[in-house]
Amino acid sequence: MTAPRLADHARARLEEFYRDLHEHPELSYQEFRTAAKIAEYLDGLGLEVTTGIARTGVVAVLRNGDGPVVLLRADMDALPVAEQTALPYASTATGTDPDGNDVPVMHACGHDMHVTCQLGALTVLAADAATWSGTVVAVFQPAEEGGNGATAMVEDGLYERFPKPEIVLAQHVSPLPAGMVGYRPGYLMAAADSLLVRLFGVGGHGSQPDLAIDPIVMAAATIMRLQTVRSRELSGTEPAVLTVGSIHAGTKDNIIPDQAELKINLRTFAEETRTRILASIQRIVEAEARASGAPKTPEISPIYRYPALSNDEAATAKTVTALRDAFGDKVFEFPQPFMGSEDAGDLATALDIPIVYWILGGADPEAGEIVFNHSPFFAPLIQPTLDTGVGAMVVAALTWLGPARPGSAESTAPQGV
Repeated sequence: MTAPRLADHARARLEEFYRDLHEHPELSYQEFRTAAKIAEYLDGLGLEVTTGIARTGVVAVLRNGDGPVVLLRADMDALPVAEQTALPYASTATGTDPDGNDVPVMHACGHDMHVTCQLGALTVLAADAATWSGTVVAVFQPAEEGGNGATAMVEDGLYERFPKPEIVLAQHVSPLPAGMVGYRPGYLMAAADSLLVRLFGVGGHGSQPDLAIDPIVMAAATIMRLQTVRSRELSGTEPAVLTVGSIHAGTKDNIIPDQAELKINLRTFAEETRTRILASIQRIVEAEARASGAPKTPEISPIYRYPALSNDEAATAKTVTALRDAFGDKVFEFPQPFMGSEDAGDLATALDIPIVYWILGGADPEAGEIVFNHSPFFAPLIQPTLDTGVGAMVVAALTWLGPARPGSAESTAPQGV
């Protein structure tokens, strides 16, 4: 199978679409403009388009006769990051985060590229409907950055309202050199748990700490003890990361506050490891509070959870064979999984179907410095990233869709694309 090519006019339109999305990012569950732009584009292809799934999600169905049902997935949301790329289409947008704070907003994780590539893939599949049969369900998902957008779409009737797929296909842009495609059978990305810990003390004057119970000291002791979980409670070969990424307490230097808050992030692959570390976190948090004489037991609340993303091995092998035929040695296998996380796997586990998820290169190989996702400087090259992403998604979809059948394209596929 050769890599499909976009027509010049379609490529130019998609490049402009990408620049527009990048300039107008929106936070999780606030992707109203983004969803409207996607729906407008899809309407032009003649697809069946439904908006408002899980608030802002969009689903497009491309029917082309009898055959397999394939789900393509792209996420839409951006991050609270102030862009520093100096691109002519750089974002100056702001938004309101879930805590009510005014924040800058940027597509610092490449979801604008994911959306544009998926629109390009649908453009090609609709135009080339004479070459395949079946049904494509294209999901444009909100709130990946919150860890629950995929589940929210499932809970809002994704698989009751639309054809049930036999496989989920998705990709993610990264600082690999543009034009490359990376994959890994089995575990590709880690599970992630985010926790809010609230520690309780007794407030007082900074000059009289003996009359208070200092939650800041309690928090400091807790943070240091948590660092021993990975180094002293797990085997050296057992992958896990435990990070305390946020601590908030107090308002003034001479006031001992009565509370402190920690936000903890945990990354694991094996469920047994996750369960053991979560128990260790609870044990340490509560023990340090008791050691400090806290007036009550700390509160530990989940913020979000991502599942581990595990590619189906047989489905990955089949898909990669087609990708290698199309892209040659630009397709390679990662030697180990990543500790980053992604919720696309929820779309597959909800139906107990396979997922194949690959990594799309977007970095300038001559730039020197590597800029990772979530950086204020993250900016994938538009080309060849877009062409590669469109081609990879089309090739992967055609691998699972059925062959052309007499009359299928003429009777059911959109025309005039």
